[in-house]
Order: sequence, then C-alpha cells, then structure tokens
Amino acid sequence: MAIKNTTENYGSVAKWFHWATALLFLAAYCAVYYRQWFTEKDTPENWTALQLHLSVGVTIGVVVVLRIVWRVMNRNPDPAPGTRFEHLAARTGHYTLYLVMIAMPVSGYIGTGVHTEYFFLFDIPKFEDTAFFQWLVTDRLWLTFEEFEKPIDFFHKDIMGAWVVWLLILGHTLAALYHHFVRKDRTLRKMTTGRP
Repeated sequence: MAIKNTTENYGSVAKWFHWATALLFLAAYCAVYYRQWFTEKDTPENWTALQLHLSVGVTIGVVVVLRIVWRVMNRNPDPAPGTRFEHLAARTGHYTLYLVMIAMPVSGYIGTGVHTEYFFLFDIPKFEDTAFFQWLVTDRLWLTFEEFEKPIDFFHKDIMGAWVVWLLILGHTLAALYHHFVRKDRTLRKMTTGRP
C-alpha cells in the first residue's frame, strides 16, 4: 500500500488520519455521554470522564492540523464519475467536515473552565489562564470568563455537539454507503481496502 495518495486510492497516511479522526470523535462522545449519563457531579468518576473528553479533544485538534497539512501536500484520488452538482455537494460536505473538525476542539478548549490533565500525564493550562485570553477577552472585549464562556459553551455543546456533528457524520456515512451499494463505484474502497 502506498504511503501517499494516488490517482486511484488514498495512501496509508491519509487513511490513518481519516480513521483515527473518526475513532477519536467516537471516544470523545463516549467520554462525555458516560459523564452525563452515568456519573454524579463532583465525583472522581465525573472528573475522570471530563479529563478523558478534554484529552481526546486536544488530540483531535493535533491530528486534524496534521491531517490538513498532509492533505495540502498530497493530491486527492480522482473523483468518482458524477454530475457537477454531486461533485459540488461532495466538496461542500468535506469542507464542512473539516471546518467542524477544527471548530470542535478549538471551541472545547477556549470554553473550558478547567485545566486539561492530558491523559493524566501533564497539564495544559485552561484558556482563561493564558496571556492571549487576557489580551483578547479581558482587555479588548471587556468580558469575564463566565460571559465569554456562555456562548462558546452553547456553540460547542448545544449546537455543534448535539446536532451538527451527528448530522454531518450521518450524511458522510450515508454518502459512502450510497456510493458503495447503489452507485457501486470505488469511493468507499479508496478509503478502506483500495481494491478495484
């Protein structure tokens, strides 16, 4: 299997980034839903689930940056045959997914009021304690952290996390399955086995 993308398939690095991102998003959701559904507030289990969610979120941010760099440096496989509208819809969907993959870790970090104990190995300071927060939010926007956090939290949890991400994942999955089972083209195989 080629490391770089070819005209026919994604390379092993692009595949790794794709599936790692999918698994990391799943892990982030598992941690946050476990925290909401199965733990009591202010318990060690609640804190551990929160820290796992935050740690996975930071990891997503790093992986997505590397993924974007790799995508810029590599060609994409040739698209499956389709109409102009289908290609536009596919590009729009992919760019929207990338936007969300950036927005979720960034909004999660800047809207969190606690340090991230990165997989319990070291601490990442919360945004409120950074010089950039002081420069931007306190000195220029004249907001407290609580005033700043409220809309960011609403965006991260109630809009993106509760609806938008799930709808995009569902759309992305359904599109891949449509290509595989209805159109019977190589779209899904480009990101999996690569076989003709």
